[in-house]
Amino acid sequence: MRLLYVEDDPRIAQPVVGALTEAGYDVTWRETGEAGLREAIGGDYPLIVLDVMLPDLDGFELARRAREAGEGGAVLFLTARDTLPDRVRGLDLGGDAYLTKPFELPELLATLRALARRGAAARSSSLTFAGGRGTLDTVGRAVRWDGREVTVTGREYHLLETLVHAPGRWFTREELIDRVWGPDFAGEARIVDVYVRYLRRKLANEAVESERGRGWRVT
Repeated sequence: MRLLYVEDDPRIAQPVVGALTEAGYDVTWRETGEAGLREAIGGDYPLIVLDVMLPDLDGFELARRAREAGEGGAVLFLTARDTLPDRVRGLDLGGDAYLTKPFELPELLATLRALARRGAAARSSSLTFAGGRGTLDTVGRAVRWDGREVTVTGREYHLLETLVHAPGRWFTREELIDRVWGPDFAGEARIVDVYVRYLRRKLANEAVESERGRGWRVT
């Protein structure tokens, strides 16, 4: 499951990202509120984990703006601000759960599992794209085009899933490398172009749109 994590302190973030990744989450980590908000809007993250005390835009304001923009992912606040008014404010602004620092990783993981179960019950596992010609089954990790099942590799599926989860949003080459290949990828950046060609051959040219200077998207 894709998860957005916004935390400005690397000493806290790095072990959390490691634990979440080991637990099977596809983690995108951002270090400022503004960067987190840009990622959250249109990113279609089922889970969003926010520090509250960020250096620019605090977590409460980030959550408020994301909700106003229509983002429906479950929001978990992680913060040292543990007063009752803070907890009430966080929940009123669209938060779904609230953990205070310091916290234990097993408690964090258990809370996220509970939020994921709650969200899974409300979401369909089937996503359509390209005007309904394409279907992505996020539970069975299956792809269909014009009603026929198409065999894709794990990397091709991950790339397509990233695009389908944010229909209409343009992704740059750098963003796709970060999400699909990971921030430590040291290979050729045009690997994205290669995998888009693979998908177009298996589906259709119109399955993934491209535009110079903007990147790629599905609709």
